[in-house]
Amino acid sequence: MPKKRGTSMSQGVRHVKTRLWLSAAATAAGIALIGTGIAVARPATTGVSTALPEPPPAAISQAGSPAAGTNASPDVSTTASNSTDASASTSPGPSESPGASVSASAAAANPSKAPSTTTTSDCGTGAFQAEAVKNGTTWTVRNGESTLITTPDMNTAVQAAIDSLTPNRTTKERVVVRGSGDIPAAGRITMRSFTTLDVCGTINATGATATDRGPIFARGVTDIEVQHVTVTGAPLYGIFMRDVANVKLGQITMRLSGGLGVRIDNGNTGDYTKNVKIDDVYVSGAGSHAVETFGVDGLTIGTVTARNVGESGLLLNKTINATIGTVDAVDAGNGTGYAAFRMANRNGRVGDAYPSNITVGLVKARGGARGIFCVSESGGATIGRVDIAGTGNNAILIENCYNMTIGTKGGTVTGGGEVRLAARAEFPNNKDITLRGFTLKNNTIRETPCADGFTLTGVTLTNATVDRC
Repeated sequence: MPKKRGTSMSQGVRHVKTRLWLSAAATAAGIALIGTGIAVARPATTGVSTALPEPPPAAISQAGSPAAGTNASPDVSTTASNSTDASASTSPGPSESPGASVSASAAAANPSKAPSTTTTSDCGTGAFQAEAVKNGTTWTVRNGESTLITTPDMNTAVQAAIDSLTPNRTTKERVVVRGSGDIPAAGRITMRSFTTLDVCGTINATGATATDRGPIFARGVTDIEVQHVTVTGAPLYGIFMRDVANVKLGQITMRLSGGLGVRIDNGNTGDYTKNVKIDDVYVSGAGSHAVETFGVDGLTIGTVTARNVGESGLLLNKTINATIGTVDAVDAGNGTGYAAFRMANRNGRVGDAYPSNITVGLVKARGGARGIFCVSESGGATIGRVDIAGTGNNAILIENCYNMTIGTKGGTVTGGGEVRLAARAEFPNNKDITLRGFTLKNNTIRETPCADGFTLTGVTLTNATVDRC
């Protein structure tokens, strides 16, 4: 077993209590704390633009900007339009905090939609060392040929199976769970180092939650894997992992009525959680984020699918060296300042610089709050394809971010709140921002204040305008 890094539990507790108190106070005052807003944009220029043929892809332009009020720059193609600004006002709110981020509103019930079909045909197949099997109302735990215990309690059964594996092992051993059951939301199944867990059934979290608790929990361990699991109920977290290394999550499905789906963090210590791989996560009905990381170095995600979650689909905080395939969100963060895909708290910052180290293949957003949101000194990111429509807040908001490129593989942004480059006074302004290759429909690109290097190239405008400072 590797030595567990020291981490203060009290800090996470204080943070949760603070957020709960602030959220309750804000609710009483009619203030939305979870919106991370911007100043309301000035009215957009309206009028009919001259139809122009789309030019060939332009070289990266210099950092200079045209005069304020310009509707289209030479590197933006425009179709005939009569554009009206679709700005979205927001309430100012704090940046995402390092501690556990589930607010009081996140614990409230949130209706969910049916999840996409996840392949589970291989669940439970292959060799294993221990298993917990439900027959009627009784769980039987076996290791090899030995029966260890029988119990009506799923939490007890699964934990006993894990704890029956070889002590001090240095290679993975596997536990298979066959059956579904309830686990107290204040309880948890604790992973040990070098453990693979395959749950062929559903874990339903019941009752009141507790700090740092989730049906599947890991802290200070290495080489752990969850191959399959389905979680229902309203846990604080469906899966919560802190100060871990070499983690793999396979096919994860969560149909929740509150809480947060998957959170993996470093406990706000100086050391990163390292080498996390997630194949496919589906989360509906969470009161908070579908998936959130904080302090992770080395993150690979295939697909995050979020449906009707209370805050973000995928939120990356202080995470570096990440490769994301697809973020697919519908109605993520309605009425908030969150987004289908959000980066915050110096996400992508390596040392004091922002080298390209965050890659996202596709961001798809329908409805919800924002499509893409980069904030609080984050950057070093490239987003390939965008498919964003009908967001209630900004389709894209870039606020105090650096070395960020959106649209290298094209795509479409339709309606919703404007595409905005903004800044807060407490952080350095945006720098080296590129929007390229996508089509903007029924919307506005607005830059205010002036970024230090803002490039538009190959963007097609359809009933849309550009307002650069």
